[in-house]
Amino acid sequence: MMVGLRGLRGGLAAALVLFAAPAATVAAVGFSVTAAYAQTVASIGVEGNRRIEADTIRSYFKPGPSGRLDNAAVDDGLKALINTGLFSDVRIEHRGGRLVVVVSENAVLGRVVFEGNKKIKDEQLTAEVQSKPRGTLSRAMVQSDTQRIIEIYRHAGRYDVTVTPEYIEQPNNRVDLIFVIQEGKKTGVQAINFIGNHAFSSYRLRDIIKTRVSNFLSFLSSGDVYDPDRVEADRDLIRRFYLKNGYADVQVVAALTEYDPSVKGFIVTFKIEEGQKYRVGSISFNSTIPSFDANTLRSLSRVSVGSVYNVEAVEKSVEDMTVDTSRRGYAFAQVKPRGDRNFENHTVSIVFDVTEGPRVYIERINIRGNTRTRDYVLRREFDIGEGDAYNRALIDRAERRLKNLDYFKEVKITQEPGSSPDRVIVNVDVEEKSTGDFSVSGGYSTADGALAEVSVSERNLLGRGLYAKASVQYGQYARGYTLSFVEPYLLGYRVALGLDLYQRKQLANSYVSYNSDTFGFSPRLGFQLREDLSLQVRYSISQQKIELPWQYQNCNNGIPLSQITPPNTIPDCFVDGEASVPVKAGLAFGRVLTSSAGATLTYNTLDNNKNPTSGILATWAEDFAGLGGDVRYVKSTGDVKFYTPVVSDIVGFIHLQGGILNGWGGGGAANVGNPNGNVRMLDNFQMGPNLVRGFAPMGIGPRDVTFGTTNDALGGTKYWGASAELQMPFWFLPKETGLKGAVFADAGSLWGYEGVTQYLGQSVNLGGTDTMKVRSSVGVGLIWASPFGPLRFDYAVPINKVTGDRVQEFRFGGGTSF
Repeated sequence: MMVGLRGLRGGLAAALVLFAAPAATVAAVGFSVTAAYAQTVASIGVEGNRRIEADTIRSYFKPGPSGRLDNAAVDDGLKALINTGLFSDVRIEHRGGRLVVVVSENAVLGRVVFEGNKKIKDEQLTAEVQSKPRGTLSRAMVQSDTQRIIEIYRHAGRYDVTVTPEYIEQPNNRVDLIFVIQEGKKTGVQAINFIGNHAFSSYRLRDIIKTRVSNFLSFLSSGDVYDPDRVEADRDLIRRFYLKNGYADVQVVAALTEYDPSVKGFIVTFKIEEGQKYRVGSISFNSTIPSFDANTLRSLSRVSVGSVYNVEAVEKSVEDMTVDTSRRGYAFAQVKPRGDRNFENHTVSIVFDVTEGPRVYIERINIRGNTRTRDYVLRREFDIGEGDAYNRALIDRAERRLKNLDYFKEVKITQEPGSSPDRVIVNVDVEEKSTGDFSVSGGYSTADGALAEVSVSERNLLGRGLYAKASVQYGQYARGYTLSFVEPYLLGYRVALGLDLYQRKQLANSYVSYNSDTFGFSPRLGFQLREDLSLQVRYSISQQKIELPWQYQNCNNGIPLSQITPPNTIPDCFVDGEASVPVKAGLAFGRVLTSSAGATLTYNTLDNNKNPTSGILATWAEDFAGLGGDVRYVKSTGDVKFYTPVVSDIVGFIHLQGGILNGWGGGGAANVGNPNGNVRMLDNFQMGPNLVRGFAPMGIGPRDVTFGTTNDALGGTKYWGASAELQMPFWFLPKETGLKGAVFADAGSLWGYEGVTQYLGQSVNLGGTDTMKVRSSVGVGLIWASPFGPLRFDYAVPINKVTGDRVQEFRFGGGTSF
């Protein structure tokens, strides 16, 4: 009876071991549990191993305190061996009172190859799969790699992909792994729908999101490819858009995607609960820090009472206030906004609470994933460093700055506990992307004719965050080159140093009778005063020369220049030729050196720089010429553009501009015959459709109307202009066509010619062209945000004009890069 029980126990133990290891075949051949488990690790036998050392296999069996193996130790060792993934079979046998571990090793991978992949390169797939050459073959890992390849193709918009792993046996227990891929066709988005949107049309919301509907031009971009991650990101873009426009209760409750076999694509539907639109009811400040008066932060608030509630303005206000309190010595102060909604009046009372935060310091900032960009390029975007007080608002600002660098596909900042409770570690994970650009651009405009440009640029030169660009332009009337270099952090400060070297040649055309050749160099410094306000100071030195083309040198009593002999009579042509007096004076002087310093202040709150629908872009520029050189003047210009939604998808646009130019110091060598100062004809403002559409380039303002001359535009020293425009989409066309219409009205004037008035006995005849009389026009336009670049067609009819003005009712401009 005792023997029977002992045999029963041995059988049960064997059964338990068998069920504990379903991935392997475990055989326990009737043995005495007590005898088998009373041995040491060193006495375990190992069979079947070819590459893996026997001692390595034995090391998975851990003896108890007595140094001998018990039932649990053998069971744990068996499981550990199976979990290594190194073996296709593991068996434990008992032979003559001794444990023997019999293993069958997994095959070794020889080659890992991909067949049938055309849209995704081998290098990308190799980097993603875990199965590697000279590694161990694991069927589970191969299945995981198969799914990973499928996911990669689905992110590329190919949902019909199939991936089949195949194995080719090789000698010496080696296996070649082949992933056979059938890519299938690209699966795009065929429709984007919105449910629950009342405040904004579906047409407007499609501008906000990144996902696009497939069309005949989709091959030029990838926005129409269905990507679940992009759709999820679009949910947040829609929510942020509503929060920015006063809808504090908005929820994008769902983003539903459905594959429709009838259209062979996905239909994406966003379900939105808008809620009510809120305005700011009141703004107050609280401080729990005894020595700090929170009301001193009021000037930093970007929200005002009565304005539409804007969550982005609140967030930026918090950042500015946090920086200010830190600079005052309150390193741990936190500014937290609190909004109390009044559901009846639809207002939000905003309270900025200033509190003493926890005394937590940054122990370390880890930069990870930057294979090319230097660490310091990322670290300088932080307003805080290692050892400083931790501040969440400043961390968020750094993350936004890193994203705006446009060096990385993805930027993510996370925190983890440090070595003590008052320490935190900041982890910055980035994924690099290509920052070099090579472009061939082409375009045509009624002013400059056909123009082509080849340029090479690098936004992150040598991984140091430097910008460099070289471009060459060659066109029908304009030619030249430009070399640019920018150091965004001069001497470690947030000051950008820019250097530009350029050469431009403008050829005579139907609007101007002379050629001009300009060569210059301009260093500049840029200061970002805050996110919407920047200042640039610059110095420029340039040399300019004008000359007449042969077709305008018809002189010597009408004899063409080609028939004049000998050649030394050519200089006398300028006395009796067709050129205007200021042009002749410029030809006589030769090259003119201009040395000037200037500054530009820019205020920018546009929601989108390329296709704005709301916000202001305002610039004020001052230039002072006369730091040496041949000309002396002071030039002031202002330009304001204001965009605002009017109704539905119609955008209103107001454009105001003006300028004044004053010479100083009396007539100089470059202005012989100019009694009014040192202003040349080429320094004057030249206006046309850039001021009032419907007029030709250089078609407005003072003009030499002397009979027998080319009637050149001389420009003026004062101008103003005002434009009003309504831009509206064509609702009957798909959004993806990018077409919009416009109606506009322009008004403006250019007057106050200063420059040469007499030369070699000839005088300028301005007639009645130098006048403040208003020029105006009305017209319509077609705006196309095409895949070939922005294009615009305008047809304008002048309403008011002056005798001598030149009209051009149709105007076209545009270009592309590819």
